[in-house]
Amino acid sequence: MKNFIKGFSLVLALSTVGLMNGQHKNHKNVSVTPEASSEFIPAIRLINNPDGSCTFEKGKIPTLKHMNTTTFWMSNKTEEWEKNAHPAPRRQYVITIKGNIRFKVTDGSTFMIKPGVVLLAEDLKGTGHSWDMVKSKEWERLYVPISENSDDFFIPDSK
Repeated sequence: MKNFIKGFSLVLALSTVGLMNGQHKNHKNVSVTPEASSEFIPAIRLINNPDGSCTFEKGKIPTLKHMNTTTFWMSNKTEEWEKNAHPAPRRQYVITIKGNIRFKVTDGSTFMIKPGVVLLAEDLKGTGHSWDMVKSKEWERLYVPISENSDDFFIPDSK
């Protein structure tokens, strides 16, 4: 219940967020640690390269800005197809409540998502990404779709 409340609080914080677009390339096995900042939440964004391949960039999402979302849902279920390479079904925030998840993109680069780091899934084309659990038996998460044509409010880290 404590993890649910933390995750739900994160969703509420994200429902009031604003971001900007950017791109950062050449990542290899990145780990993001939640920062102790009240102004931003650490995030990683999955995106498509012009050729349709999937890559990612590290960044952050500012807090206390309104986001254009209409719904969210929770999941702790994992089906095998989800672990195989696939594009995101829609632009969405994926907020981990419990679990450590290693994501892999087209060039083989990986990154870890842990509670406190938001995944922004925007790799809507191509083969997409894959993932597996690391030292976790279950992945509890919230999905928050971004309304069509709305800003994702992602701010990439400086290069």
